Amino acid sequence: MCRWNTTLFPVKPTNNLAASASPDGETLLLQEHDGEYFLKVGGVPLMSTTACSSEQMMAELACGAGGRTQRVLIGGLGFGFTLRKVLELVSADSDVEVAELLQVVIDWNREHLREVNGALLDDGRVEVLRRDVFKIMQSGGRYDAILLDVDNSPDPLVQKGNGRLYERRGLEIARAALRPNGRVVYWSAHEDSGFVRLLRKVFSRVEAIPAKAYPKAKRFTHTLFVAER
Repeated sequence: MCRWNTTLFPVKPTNNLAASASPDGETLLLQEHDGEYFLKVGGVPLMSTTACSSEQMMAELACGAGGRTQRVLIGGLGFGFTLRKVLELVSADSDVEVAELLQVVIDWNREHLREVNGALLDDGRVEVLRRDVFKIMQSGGRYDAILLDVDNSPDPLVQKGNGRLYERRGLEIARAALRPNGRVVYWSAHEDSGFVRLLRKVFSRVEAIPAKAYPKAKRFTHTLFVAER
């Protein structure tokens, strides 16, 4: 049996950078391995710097091109890849609000992920809100684009409390928070024909667009639901 010579091919360690508890009592763990970063919830991988193409595609679908002045709401900071792409697409006088409930995620972006995208939190166009994105949408503001990446998908959910975002009332609240012809984009780890049908009861135009986790991926493993007011 052939075995690797670990002297010639040393195994690079996985470093635990920070840990905290989620509102549901699960352990949040930030790890680094070979220059890449990973976030796990309850031992389950939630996101990484190795797979961010679909998050960037969200921004492209929501904001379009041309550097227009826009007011944008991003639900979920993650590792900041959606934020980075939004800032690339909108004008210098745009306003971008990032809703992130977990202070540790904000802190980890500033402390451990600053060289990834954390420095973008200090961009003059960006306002980080430690508030529930659902309540922000209820507050009466109007946006050109809303991007919701707060869970794995409409079903199943990592945190049950996020389910209201994907119920009809939640969709109606998102629609009301959009300006005319505005768009909301929902990130999902799965296809969901039932969610598409529900979206079509609320929005004028709906698409379910397959997305890759990373550019050279052979399969489309994620889905982006795009709904227009």
